[in-house]
Amino acid sequence: MTCIYPIVVIFIVDTVPFATYLHEPKEAFQTLGTNLSSLAPADITVLLSGLVGTIVAGFAMKALRKRGYRMF
Repeated sequence: MTCIYPIVVIFIVDTVPFATYLHEPKEAFQTLGTNLSSLAPADITVLLSGLVGTIVAGFAMKALRKRGYRMF
């Protein structure tokens, strides 16, 4: 999930349709950069907290599995 999280953040922050990345990638990535750089500190805190949460959840799942807990 940690690998997928940056893609989720891009979908949250970006206002450009996904097809634009295929047809006009230069403009799409410039817009993405502008949108990411204009985030408020509170937004950055929330998004970084989500990233830290995915990392901690991965470690917790590994630790629980090591101790014999079965998720499903």
